[in-house]
Amino acid sequence: MTAGAKNMAAGNTVAAGLAGALIAVAEARGADRTALAARAGLALGDLQDHDNRIPLASYVALMRAAKEMCNDPALGLHFGEESDLAKVSVVGLLAEASTTVAEAMAQLNRYGRLVIEFDGGPDRFGVEMRDDAMWFIDQRANPNDFHELSESTFARTVVRGRSFRSETMLRQVHFTHPDPGYADEYARVFCCPVTFGAAWNAIAYDPRLLAMPIQLQPRFAFGIFSQHADALLKELESTRSTRGRVERLLMPILHKGEVSMDAVAGAMALSRQTLFRKLKAEGTTFEKVLDDLRRALALSYLRGRKVSVNEVAYLVGFSDATSFSRAFKRWTGKSPRVFARAN
Repeated sequence: MTAGAKNMAAGNTVAAGLAGALIAVAEARGADRTALAARAGLALGDLQDHDNRIPLASYVALMRAAKEMCNDPALGLHFGEESDLAKVSVVGLLAEASTTVAEAMAQLNRYGRLVIEFDGGPDRFGVEMRDDAMWFIDQRANPNDFHELSESTFARTVVRGRSFRSETMLRQVHFTHPDPGYADEYARVFCCPVTFGAAWNAIAYDPRLLAMPIQLQPRFAFGIFSQHADALLKELESTRSTRGRVERLLMPILHKGEVSMDAVAGAMALSRQTLFRKLKAEGTTFEKVLDDLRRALALSYLRGRKVSVNEVAYLVGFSDATSFSRAFKRWTGKSPRVFARAN
């Protein structure tokens, strides 16, 4: 991976469903799925739930390895051409349950980070009227660091659009990256003029497109899909907070009882003072995050009735059952044994 791609990918994530779909397309072209996942540092089991998250850096590595293993430099285009977002993400289902193209675009912006997180402004896609055309613009930062994402996004958008529109409204496509050496494939996929080295990544459509109906999914399903997407978005946003990052680091080491703020700050590449300020800005402290996490886990363990009180004390990081009991009574007003019997 290039240095630019590493910087672009740092900290961002991708829906596991998108990675699984890429592996399926590559496998159909002769790649071994197990070897491909290993090249990207992924476990195939982690991709079974489409809503799981994987690092964007792993997805970039997966795309690059798939191109090599398939001997297909245009795999980004082919992946977009052959994959259906509605089959790998609730975001695709929401777009298909939208009444018009304009509404579908709004849903892509609202929930797009569930598919793939990106660097840049709050909205990945923009719409601009220029030269009597409606331009659909991919606004992510540093797009040339991972031009395959531009290829797959636009190919999927255009090809999927043809499946529900009886007439073509596509006029031209612009890409910021230079000609990658397979311009003929671009011409075949897009069937319109394609410009490389442009000032933006954008698709020009007839302006009438925005009002065109979609609704490939029943309208009542829109509410169901949006509720699920809202829950996923809330979960994703919580993991992006400093508190969420601290909790994720604490979880695997909590039972060791050696959870210091200095160690967590170091794992986050922050100073203790910077971590303190970031948590304070979110209205909390390291001690409160630790205490709340211990409380939540203790309640969960005791309700599950799979482990003893002494074992729970160990799992949440207390050196002895007495200290745990004091903390538990502070949390709930009850001893852990009384709580366990009542639940």
